[in-house]
Amino acid sequence: MIVLLAVSASAQSQLRRQGTATQLVVDGSPMVILGGELSNSAATSVADIDSVIPRMARLGLNTVLVPAQWDLTEPVEGQFDFTLIDRTILRARENRLKVVFLWFGAWKNSMSCYASLWFKRDTRRFPRAMTRSGKPLEIASCFSENVFQADHKAFQRLMEHIAEVDGREHTVIMMQVENEIGMLEDARDHSPEADRLFRGEVPKTLVDFLKKHKNELHPQMNAKFTGKYGSWTEVFGDDLFTDEIFMAYHYARYVERLAQTARRVCDMPLYVNAAMNSRGRQPGEYPSAGPLAHLKDVWHCGAPSIDLLAPDIYDTGFKGWAAQYALPDNPLFIPESRCCVNSGVRALYVVGEHEALGFSPFAIDQAPESETAHVTASYGLLRQLMPIIAMQQGRGTMHGVLFDEHDKERVIEEGDLTLTCRHNFTLPWDPRATDGSTWPEGGALIIRLAADEYIVAGSGVVVVFQTPSEKRQTEQKTLGEDGFADAGSGGKTVQQPRFTGQRVGIGYVDEVTVDTQGQLQYLRRENGDQDHQGRHARISVGDYKILHVKLYRY
Repeated sequence: MIVLLAVSASAQSQLRRQGTATQLVVDGSPMVILGGELSNSAATSVADIDSVIPRMARLGLNTVLVPAQWDLTEPVEGQFDFTLIDRTILRARENRLKVVFLWFGAWKNSMSCYASLWFKRDTRRFPRAMTRSGKPLEIASCFSENVFQADHKAFQRLMEHIAEVDGREHTVIMMQVENEIGMLEDARDHSPEADRLFRGEVPKTLVDFLKKHKNELHPQMNAKFTGKYGSWTEVFGDDLFTDEIFMAYHYARYVERLAQTARRVCDMPLYVNAAMNSRGRQPGEYPSAGPLAHLKDVWHCGAPSIDLLAPDIYDTGFKGWAAQYALPDNPLFIPESRCCVNSGVRALYVVGEHEALGFSPFAIDQAPESETAHVTASYGLLRQLMPIIAMQQGRGTMHGVLFDEHDKERVIEEGDLTLTCRHNFTLPWDPRATDGSTWPEGGALIIRLAADEYIVAGSGVVVVFQTPSEKRQTEQKTLGEDGFADAGSGGKTVQQPRFTGQRVGIGYVDEVTVDTQGQLQYLRRENGDQDHQGRHARISVGDYKILHVKLYRY
């Protein structure tokens, strides 16, 4: 016990502010999690772990997200087995990887499927949530103290064990508490204890919190909150979303008790993840009451020891989902995203645009090489750029762009410079741009190093640099596949107003690498056809490059 107390005094890792950004700091140095989450059953035996962890290192990850499963940790009540935890930590160290453990305790994707069999069988001692019609669910009730104590005991022992075996090496850098908490089939639990509490008053702490933060509330919460004290329906109205708010508060209070134990035993950043409320679903049709964006205020009140509410993004509209969680009171971390050919550029985008703590495709161990190759290439760029990223975070010098065939352009204003960024297929030279092919996403991390000096790192993008006055006076012409005007004017001459102001020219575009000290190392110059005779900087779809762009004025 003395050893654990000594270990807990030195945090495994921590979050710190730099300007407007939050950084994850491990052993004194900032890092971005270049992660991959294993499929749920990928680390359920020593042989599995021995096989999968080296493969993850070869893919270019610096962190692997691994389930820590209650049923395999405490198969018999009171008897704990940390063989798989130890093996994961050992193999990660050998392969120079960090680990984020995911506590699959009372809930995983709403259900209690990872609870131990002795827990599942004893429904009298460990009651289930119920629907309005009285149907018991495969979901442990968060209103049961017995449920909490059983879950808490196993979680505490896990945290104590990590503190004991990893207190010096700091291989484990973050913990996920439960997994995609939420109600299904109904918006809230209708067990007797849940109904009793729902008939009572909203806790004063919640009402006071919402009043105090009235100007920062999520718009949906602001619309629901009456500002009154009273019952749940008096404070929030009588609908499914009130049921969801009620559940969110009690789920958050449950998680807070686990988080307080983690802080006491083995302090490191803690987060909870959310399954999205997408496709027009209503509460009860998605894992309701989890740490969703519209419930962030309830979760921040109920679980203040949790550092991050993190989105699991599988649906379309990646940028929109990410933006809902990249908030002043919630740094962005994406622990799960669909692993696909677009994963690489999405990682670059969130690091540039939202200064994300990290990105992690799900089930990367099962993905084909045609998909993981994009992750490997993107992570290779980000790993090189880490010294520059760490220095620039929070200074307002970084941007991220992400494009597809429907969202093709973004204009970035940087004082007396305008960057017009587009998908590379807006230039029709690649046959896939015009033959009806689905456009792979293009994206990049853009960093301003100094006045008129930029880094563009990504794939499938083109960037035009202009002064604002130049852009206003520039006539957009449709190009043909040869790079010239798509069609002739037929001899017609159009008189243009006299040009005023300065123009921006490209001094050079160099492809570079970045060394461990953050110094740029020249590879080749991209001139002529490669920068369209000085008109832009571009990276073709499927290529992953770091470009160093130096501008001049004339």
